[in-house]
Amino acid sequence: MFRMKRAALAVLAAIVILPAWAQDKYPSKPINMLVPFAAGGSSDVIARLVGEEMAQVLGQRIVMENMGGAGGATALTRAARAEPDGYTIVIGNSGTNAASYTIYNDLKYTPADFVPVGLVAKTSPMIALKLDFPAKDLKEFLAYAKANPGKISLGHAGVGSSNYLICRNFLKASGLDVALVSYRGAGPALNDLMGGQIDGVCDAATSLSGAVQGNKVKALVVATPQRLPSLPDVPTSAEAGLPAFQAQGWNAIFAPKGTPQPVIDRLNQALRTALSSEKLHARFKELSSVLPEKEEMSPEFVAKMVPGEIEKYKVLLSDAK
Repeated sequence: MFRMKRAALAVLAAIVILPAWAQDKYPSKPINMLVPFAAGGSSDVIARLVGEEMAQVLGQRIVMENMGGAGGATALTRAARAEPDGYTIVIGNSGTNAASYTIYNDLKYTPADFVPVGLVAKTSPMIALKLDFPAKDLKEFLAYAKANPGKISLGHAGVGSSNYLICRNFLKASGLDVALVSYRGAGPALNDLMGGQIDGVCDAATSLSGAVQGNKVKALVVATPQRLPSLPDVPTSAEAGLPAFQAQGWNAIFAPKGTPQPVIDRLNQALRTALSSEKLHARFKELSSVLPEKEEMSPEFVAKMVPGEIEKYKVLLSDAK
């Protein structure tokens, strides 16, 4: 009898210490997705589109929280310190989860502090100018910039952001001397561009397409092998005479390390279902965002991709500190 009671107590103790995610069907409450930049940028737009579709699959709301600052490091720091229970996730990119490790010496997180959920989208880098800028194409822009060193201003979403990397790629390819202006997100930078406070922005077509199509800004060049279906009049870098300007951005969802594998699997399944939505396909096409291949949606793919991205930006940003 004593042994039976002891066994029963052991079972009861095991039940008591089961983690919350195992006691309740995940998710049992809304999920918080951190967006490392202000509203309106490509990460924000993509997060909201994908989050809406994922929420329908999961049966719980995904609440977006924009946390701009330090090129995305503010949000990534919070995500790294969050409870690893699946209720705090973050959408990262080539800046926040790769380049930042080269740019910043005092980050409060490392690559090991995150576990990938999956790749969400690939984006098309672009340079856009204010409408009255005195250059109608890239050739004229390069000539004007070389004749006016240091006088042209290009905005981006903060040092360490993917937009900052677009600027760096562009300047490395062109050899120009321009002023880079840092914002808390691509949205504020675009607002200042439309208002004429800066000369141009480095951004993804995802967040620039609407402004270009609405004739609010002037697209200069896109760093893709082919023209974008949504912006057929914008020349590629090769067509415009700057073939060295080649880049591709990406967005992926990450969770804090220690998040249980069943939770990661559930989130990944929701992500894959979301990315198969015809509604999402149509919106991505409009925004010139590229859907990842099926194998790229896996946590394993992102886990292998990130170290290579970190090394790539060590070379590109060797003089950034």
